[in-house]
Amino acid sequence: MTMIAALFKAFAQLPDRSLNRVLGRGILGALAIYIALVAAVWTILSQVTFFAEAWADIGTGLALGLAVLVLPLLFFPALATAIMSPMLDQAAEAVEARHYPHLAPARPQPWTEALLTTLRFLAVMVVINLLALPIYAVLLLTGLTFILVTVVNGYLLGREYFELVALRRLDLATGRLVFKNNLGRLWLAGAVISVLFSVPLLNLAAPVIGTAFMVHVVQRLKGPMA
Repeated sequence: MTMIAALFKAFAQLPDRSLNRVLGRGILGALAIYIALVAAVWTILSQVTFFAEAWADIGTGLALGLAVLVLPLLFFPALATAIMSPMLDQAAEAVEARHYPHLAPARPQPWTEALLTTLRFLAVMVVINLLALPIYAVLLLTGLTFILVTVVNGYLLGREYFELVALRRLDLATGRLVFKNNLGRLWLAGAVISVLFSVPLLNLAAPVIGTAFMVHVVQRLKGPMA
């Protein structure tokens, strides 16, 4: 199965109730937090006096209020993604049930393993981005930053989504071996997911689409996943 075919299958299953449930909860949760944040800040602003002159005080309040309305929207996709993350296992299960019903039930993943995987991923992410920082600075002047971001995030997202899907069935050591043996393909898959996250509006559904897409990619890997 090519990457394109896997991606088409992921998009085609978006109307699935299980995937919609994960997507809807993520967006509604982020919207609720956004509304609560805006309401709280507006309430605080209405009680604060910035300047003695009424026109300056009103102008400052309106400017800050507008900033409160707009700035959190920049982080809305990230917030929705954070809320969806614990539920993405349900999305993977729905894709497997529809396309790979022959698979045995997923293994229970110990919380210690999940914690270790998360901490290791965060450490790798920090190290890789620190190493790439000088290159980011250079490419910023040439307008080619997007390419480096896609390459770096391709590795990080490829690893993250692979582990999300693969560790449902493999232990941590075997999962690392499979990732290493299929690094090129999984890196490319991660780059595809990175592009999904870079498209406005589509980035809201990117976690669910990325999970479904990675399930198809993983099921075509050689070795233990077969």
